[in-house]
Amino acid sequence: MPDFISKSKTAYNKKADDYDNTPEGRFTRNFQRLIASEIVLREDDNVLDVACGNGSLLAALNEKTPINGFGVDISDRMIANAVTKNLGMKFYVSGCEAMPLDDASMNVITVCAAYHHFPDPSAFAKEAARVLKANGRIYIAEIYLPSFLLVIVNPFVPLSKEGDVRFYSPKGIHRIFKRVGFEPVDVKIFGHIQIVSMKYKEQSL
Repeated sequence: MPDFISKSKTAYNKKADDYDNTPEGRFTRNFQRLIASEIVLREDDNVLDVACGNGSLLAALNEKTPINGFGVDISDRMIANAVTKNLGMKFYVSGCEAMPLDDASMNVITVCAAYHHFPDPSAFAKEAARVLKANGRIYIAEIYLPSFLLVIVNPFVPLSKEGDVRFYSPKGIHRIFKRVGFEPVDVKIFGHIQIVSMKYKEQSL
């Protein structure tokens, strides 16, 4: 089985210091812009960005509504840059399956253009349920492909050198999260980008 985590960490450590100027950094700006426009925040919400990179999304959200920002990422170089960019927020070098955060401590979780890197999305869904408060929401901004393209593309995705695992349809994402107590809120598709939002309803762990 490919070591997706090591591949992702190596790739993103290399591009971390100039990430915003890389082709991928420019590509993800639309994901960040769209998720920021869709997210519902209240002042002083605890907001966790999973696979936060250099913290650009948290900075944008904080400009929109003052929040208590938290971020996790497997790239220590990305985290170092996120700390510099977002003074007062808390960041951790961590994967998404066992995050160093308290139970029921977050109001909102975001995942921006990174869900296709997660080796075990079911484990992540369970962890998201653990750290979210009751009625907390998760917003996933992810690459969207029609179903027939998913069938064609997904067998080749793990060959990526950057730790990509697979792409998902909105129904595929919903299916994984429903098992641990989430219910769908909304799905919006903007060309190649999908924004999937869900609410955590029950303590089913």
